[in-house]
Amino acid sequence: MKVLGVIPARYASSRFPGKPLADIAGKPMIQRVYERCQLSKTLSSLVVATDDQRIFDAVIAFGGRAVMTREDHQSGTDRCFEALQKQNEHFDAVVNIQGDEPLINPEQIDQLVRLLERPGAEIATLAHQIRDANELQNPNVVKVVSSLNGKALYFSRYAIPYIRNQAGKNALNDFPFLKHIGLYAYKAAVLKAICTLPPSLLEKTESLEQLRWLENGYAVFVGLTEYQNIGVDTPDDLKKIHNFF
Repeated sequence: MKVLGVIPARYASSRFPGKPLADIAGKPMIQRVYERCQLSKTLSSLVVATDDQRIFDAVIAFGGRAVMTREDHQSGTDRCFEALQKQNEHFDAVVNIQGDEPLINPEQIDQLVRLLERPGAEIATLAHQIRDANELQNPNVVKVVSSLNGKALYFSRYAIPYIRNQAGKNALNDFPFLKHIGLYAYKAAVLKAICTLPPSLLEKTESLEQLRWLENGYAVFVGLTEYQNIGVDTPDDLKKIHNFF
């Protein structure tokens, strides 16, 4: 399977403008992400999809590949599809890689691709078991429940499933709650299809685009990872990342 890795990178950010160009030990963050992705064994090609000339120029300067995309995309998924359309070769699948995770584990990318190779898989993503009670109650931490064969049943900002008759016990001891990790792999044809779907009622209710895919019947396979992803959302997060380098 020929796989294109796409790193969506916007300059505008309400909490951290210019985040992809933030310096991490002498390199812009987008370069740190790019170099980690290059260690993947399953990506056939890698490209940064941006809407800003400064990010485009920075990627070209360190020897990476980049494409300019529209400013008005509503999600990284839409930006990935435009990046796919701008390629001069055919790809069977696309991996959507977060541009704000300079410590991304390349093995997670390979795990996603292997998931997508399973019979019936159309989209693949990852999850990590929650071990912090604060994360369980945090609506910014998205939870997922899946079937016995690994298909996603539902994503929510709420702590799902609800434990009936818990009686004040520690919920984490009663059920292996899963935190969704925002990495995705899509079959190329499926990526094209989901980008033409209108926002669904569930998606608008929870503000989660993956619910649009489930509501329209697409099979989203969830893989479990022990690796705890560390993203950069604010300048304070960046200070923590510096310690790793």
